[in-house]
Amino acid sequence: MPTYIMHVDVNESEYQNSQELVSVWGTIREEMSELDAELLDTYAVLGSYDFDVRFEATDDDTAFQVTQVVERHGLDTETMQALPVERLGELVEDV
Repeated sequence: MPTYIMHVDVNESEYQNSQELVSVWGTIREEMSELDAELLDTYAVLGSYDFDVRFEATDDDTAFQVTQVVERHGLDTETMQALPVERLGELVEDV
């Protein structure tokens, strides 16, 4: 399955405290599973975004649905498909 990276910004008006925000990831994981997508990693990050999420989805359509699942929890997303460096090497070998 393709891997995707999602940068996530928290809409602070949606969450009263950090514990509430942390607990939402379990719900998101379950909802993603129902779409045949898998949440691989979630990181709280310093910088322009609040979280980085790595997930797998069967295709771009499913990845788009995953963004909608996350955004309905009061989180803004920017999502891109990721390619392992090893695979990149294979793709550019003949170029």
